[in-house]
Amino acid sequence: MDNADRIEAVRRFNRFYTRRLGVLNEGLLDSPFSLTEARVLWELSRLEEEGGITASELGRTLDLNAGYLSRLLKSLKERELVASTRSAADGRQWLLQLSPVGRAAFAPLDQRSQQQADALLARLSDTQQVALLQAFQQVQALLDEPQAKPARGGFILRPHRPGDMGWVVSRHGSLYAREYQFDQSFEALVARIAADFLDRFDARREACWMAERDGVNLGCVCLVQARDEASAQPIEGTAQLRLLLVEPAARGLGLGERLVAECTRFAVEAGYRRIRLWTNRQLGAARHLYAKAGYRLVASEPFTGFGHEQVAETWELDLAAHL
Repeated sequence: MDNADRIEAVRRFNRFYTRRLGVLNEGLLDSPFSLTEARVLWELSRLEEEGGITASELGRTLDLNAGYLSRLLKSLKERELVASTRSAADGRQWLLQLSPVGRAAFAPLDQRSQQQADALLARLSDTQQVALLQAFQQVQALLDEPQAKPARGGFILRPHRPGDMGWVVSRHGSLYAREYQFDQSFEALVARIAADFLDRFDARREACWMAERDGVNLGCVCLVQARDEASAQPIEGTAQLRLLLVEPAARGLGLGERLVAECTRFAVEAGYRRIRLWTNRQLGAARHLYAKAGYRLVASEPFTGFGHEQVAETWELDLAAHL
């Protein structure tokens, strides 16, 4: 595909998506507001009642021409949808807010927008919805300003729920094949670990954290009762960290550190004395996380697996310092 074909592909998608969302209509979602007016109202609706934003700040947020924004705000004020008050901190500045009339007018538009998004998703299966949301996230990450740094903490952690382990297995298999050229035997191993986790799960002693942002999974980790590999019997006082993964688009958010820290916190509360984990020498980013969290390398051994010659490593964290 040459450059002209790529440009046309972008333009074709733009035409498709704007038609699908109906943004070409005179009023957005059968409202009296244009797309730009609705976007301004949405930004102002996010402000606290006692807060506000200057016109220049609003223009920077939306990347709108100052003259165009000024004319648009004048129209919204004339319709009594937007109010401006003098800033108590700086009398030279005027702060914009939605008026009570503006909030009442925006509420049904916001509701119709949510209903439209729900209708779009309802046409897809759960798997297709996840794929779509991940595609949205990737597009946003690729087209974001190059100098912009991701906001730390822009995610939530939640317990696992039905369907999550399938995602864990799928993403491990896909990412490790792409980044480390692991073969399908690695995905099979992850599937067995995930199955064992579900079969043996004891909420008093074990946990899984799924990292999520805007309904899209960003990563995961599990903490389980460590067991002897031969007998599968529990190892007294020892937990095992397993299945740590952070999506490429979420790296740089501090997510890996947070997931590892949650394992430490839970292990202390559950009464474990140490956490053990198994990793590979070539997984440099993960090893850095473990070392930073206080883990130390206690054993290593060469082996052949996942299609390559590997060096297996066992790391441990003594929880005495965290009591």
